[in-house]
Amino acid sequence: MDFRKIAFLGCGNMGSALARAAAKRTTNLMLTNRTPAKAEALAQELGVECGGNESAARSYDLLFLGVKPQIMGEVLQEIAPILRARAARQDRFILVSMAAGVPIARIRALAEGDFPVIRIMPNTPAAIGEGMILTCAEGVTDEELKSFTEVMGAAGRFDFLPEALIDAGSAVSGCGPAFVYPFIEALADGAVACGLPRDKAQLYAAQTLVGAARLVLESGQHPGALKDAVCSPGGSTIQGVRALEKGGFRSCVQEAVIAAYERTKELGK
Repeated sequence: MDFRKIAFLGCGNMGSALARAAAKRTTNLMLTNRTPAKAEALAQELGVECGGNESAARSYDLLFLGVKPQIMGEVLQEIAPILRARAARQDRFILVSMAAGVPIARIRALAEGDFPVIRIMPNTPAAIGEGMILTCAEGVTDEELKSFTEVMGAAGRFDFLPEALIDAGSAVSGCGPAFVYPFIEALADGAVACGLPRDKAQLYAAQTLVGAARLVLESGQHPGALKDAVCSPGGSTIQGVRALEKGGFRSCVQEAVIAAYERTKELGK
């Protein structure tokens, strides 16, 4: 199946980011939103169509469900009769859910049909093509998954894993940017306290994280080994690491991920 007709039901921050990525590979898009003006503004920016959920459900191949878990049922109940009619006449479509904590079985139950579903957990860096998109699926062929990652490839890196691990993974990649930004800000604040101008402090802090992350990905080395390579005996870096450990840095980060995971599981109930 060659996905060229893509609809985004919901244009929040994440839906908008993915719509912008999709627009780099196809212009056959439709955007919908509870607040029409939001969809209209993005549609004008991308040069694509704007409409309603029912119109999207009738004829688009990929239907991105970019709505909050709390209103997923409302949206699916609205389009369920259309989806059942399409399935009855073997008009192939795939639902794509990005709702935190909502498993595929729940999506199918709300839609009242065993429809093909791709479940993704993206993150906001998808807006610049550097997203980490966790992916699993049911009722979808390998060929369709390949086509899906190709048409959405401008969003970033896709990784497939069992659905049972999606929530744990999203606690790192989905919530992680919000944990990283305060760290960048704190690095910059420290540099400002030492006399560095704010603009340079922010640049140095952000680029340092970019470079350190790429080194982990491209070298394949354990982060601990890379950390040790910077910490000369008796040097300044090990003293900074000591201060982080004294403040419970690693424990705080672990607790943040666990707290995010536990809340995600609550949202799916």
